[in-house]
Amino acid sequence: MVASFNDRYHYGYSQRQACNMRQVERLCIFTPTYNRAHTLEALFESLKRQNSRQFYWLIVDDGSTDDTEALVRRFMTDAPFRIEYSKQPNGGKQRAYNRGVELCTSELFLCVDSDDLLAPRAVDTVLDSWVSYQDDPTVAGLIGMCGSDAETPLSNGMPPGITRTTYWDLYYKHGHKGDTAPLHRTEILKRYPFWVADGEKFMAEPYVYHQIDQHYSLGVIDRVLIVREYLADGYTANVRAITKKNPIGYMTLKRMYVEYSDTFWLKFYNSILYLVGCQLSGTRRGVRNAPNRIIAALAYIPSVILRRTVYR
Repeated sequence: MVASFNDRYHYGYSQRQACNMRQVERLCIFTPTYNRAHTLEALFESLKRQNSRQFYWLIVDDGSTDDTEALVRRFMTDAPFRIEYSKQPNGGKQRAYNRGVELCTSELFLCVDSDDLLAPRAVDTVLDSWVSYQDDPTVAGLIGMCGSDAETPLSNGMPPGITRTTYWDLYYKHGHKGDTAPLHRTEILKRYPFWVADGEKFMAEPYVYHQIDQHYSLGVIDRVLIVREYLADGYTANVRAITKKNPIGYMTLKRMYVEYSDTFWLKFYNSILYLVGCQLSGTRRGVRNAPNRIIAALAYIPSVILRRTVYR
């Protein structure tokens, strides 16, 4: 179900006020969620603390069985911004993400997970920064940082003097470490949806970001946009288990990495991971079907060792 804009009107906004709000909503804060009613309240409060109101909150509920829906309905009665809510059968974060992009009505799209917080003045920071790039069609969006708090990045900081980059170059050329907060033009994201294998529920975000890298760059924001705490049931704490449950997606992603890698070391390293994905998924002829067969042949034995140790 979708909580429509008319539903918001019933909670105290006149139709004219509602239309005016739509006109200034340049940013969509998108949150995919699954049984996270216990964390959504803190995220909601961080959105209420934003100085700017040029955003709305779009929630895609990926089949929650807790009281998420009732909680969001309560948020709607107290929100000084528009909230849209859509519920779908459980299919994983990336299917929820695709649905969010499909529903999005604003120029920019920023994913903030249900266990994250939006840093104070993050909306102002995004929109002020976007002014420098919005008229350049080669710029797909912006990239800021995640932090343990609003002042402390979960990283080594943005490379000094860099105003534009791709997601790939940020990590593999500029040596960035840690989580980032990318946001994109919605019209571009609509052209690059996530692919998720049948029977699986996960594909890592770089699957989309690195495809966009082939055609666009990102403006750099040297500020924390999202405050993040790693939870015991989150992706980071369970990365290997998630990989084993979604091996086809993992194999597909790492094959892409091999194709995009521009050094022998990166091609070799990602070939190892691609072959691990082949072994986990039962895909035969991984070396023969690899982007570079010679490098894949060299990577085969290391991949078997990794599969039998780290991914056993």
